[in-house]
Amino acid sequence: MENTQKLLVVDDEIDVRNFFTNFFGRREIEVLAVSNAEEAIKMVVSERPKAILLDIKLEGMDGIETLRRIKELDKQVKVIMVTGREDDEAKQETKRLGAYGFIHKPIELDEVEKLVMKLFPK
Repeated sequence: MENTQKLLVVDDEIDVRNFFTNFFGRREIEVLAVSNAEEAIKMVVSERPKAILLDIKLEGMDGIETLRRIKELDKQVKVIMVTGREDDEAKQETKRLGAYGFIHKPIELDEVEKLVMKLFPK
């Protein structure tokens, strides 16, 4: 049976993965965390997360291409893009590909919490 309370975190920084795992885990959301696009795509297929926090800047395949592939596999999953730079072109491209939201590093915790918790109502 599918658990609709799964959040996938895709970030090459272990501190970011650990932080989100702990932060959302305390809010009774099952958090899956991976460091690259290939692992993320496997997780989308095997775990069917409800939402994904996806870093736009990843080693190898970047977040934009990863978003494209994820949406081909699961059109319903909500993908929130995370970036360290103000890049309007990337923002427009990810919106066009179906990104649910867009947050910037340094991460504003309130902003992320509001965006994610909207997807996981109690």
